[in-house]
Amino acid sequence: MAISVARRTDNPTNFVNGFAKKEWLEGVHPLVKSYKCILKAGSSIEHEVYEDKIVVLMFGFGTGYITDEKKAYNIDDIAFYIPDFGKKYSVYAVTDLEYMLVEVDMPESDMKAFEDTHVILPYFIRVKDAIEYTQTCKGPNTRSWSMIHSGQCARVLAGIVKAEGEGTDEKGHAQVHQWNFTLPGSDFKLVVGDESIHHGEGEWSFVPAGIDHSLTAEQGKVVHYVWFEIKTGELKI
Repeated sequence: MAISVARRTDNPTNFVNGFAKKEWLEGVHPLVKSYKCILKAGSSIEHEVYEDKIVVLMFGFGTGYITDEKKAYNIDDIAFYIPDFGKKYSVYAVTDLEYMLVEVDMPESDMKAFEDTHVILPYFIRVKDAIEYTQTCKGPNTRSWSMIHSGQCARVLAGIVKAEGEGTDEKGHAQVHQWNFTLPGSDFKLVVGDESIHHGEGEWSFVPAGIDHSLTAEQGKVVHYVWFEIKTGELKI
């Protein structure tokens, strides 16, 4: 099995009014579509909205802001935004923005689980405001932040990891599939099963549920990434 990875060299180039979008890792999971987006400085975009999909925007590069029907949010750090269902929002770039937009279809069980318990949307969080946590599968100086917690948004979870000279080395988790968005300064090795690749910044990879994997940097190099996960199987209330 080849590791599924999209490289920054494959960034979108079809700019219209300062915005370009390209689907990355098409077809790796039936419920998920992921898009690399680039918004040039001084430009804005109003993304499509849905009544039956969870949409997550993960901002990793550049500065700007988001406006919706409730308020404005400053993108001055690594940040996540989840719009409310069917409600319009716009993204504005102060400097060039580079981010991932992920759409997750919601089967009936997901809708019921979301109705039972969920975070209030729209939801915006920056890493500087997130909860920091640790795990035994991470190195002693590896820092981790939880951005979307279990139970907040149906089957979606997400967090951020950053370290120098170490990282994460974990057994396969049968309960979740994992995508990785590599952040500024990334220069590390991703191992999935018995295969490995180099990961630089601004890339996107996929780790299927149940396979051992590691994301670790050599001494003097940095591992810095978003992990984006969705739970497997049917959600139970």
